[in-house]
Amino acid sequence: MSEATSKKIRVVVAKPGLDGHDRGAKIIARALRDAGMEVIYTGLHQTPEQIVETALQEDADAIGLSILSGAHMTLVPKVMKLLKEQDAGDIVVTVGGTIPADDIEPLKAEGVAAVFTPGAPTQDIIEFINGAVAA
Repeated sequence: MSEATSKKIRVVVAKPGLDGHDRGAKIIARALRDAGMEVIYTGLHQTPEQIVETALQEDADAIGLSILSGAHMTLVPKVMKLLKEQDAGDIVVTVGGTIPADDIEPLKAEGVAAVFTPGAPTQDIIEFINGAVAA
């Protein structure tokens, strides 16, 4: 088995900001883990700085941000800026939660690879992360 195929994808799943609801994040974390990924779940109320620091310390391939609070247009750009400042712009960032359709393209313009809204099949998220990390 080559090194590329033996390395598990490492994903940080994080809840930035003051949002106190983490059921969706836990469902996604379990689905990614069940799909063979190594998942680091940071828990509730994480700052962008804490999320980026965790991703760097854990040598993450991807970050999944779960946001229901409406603060995504403030918190996500901050995470993206911090990643770039740390030369970690190659970490694949996805966002999930209650994201208005009008905000999806601006988030992608910030460097977010994909936005998953409520009801997105977990298999779609797994396949996207597998493909994006492989690329």
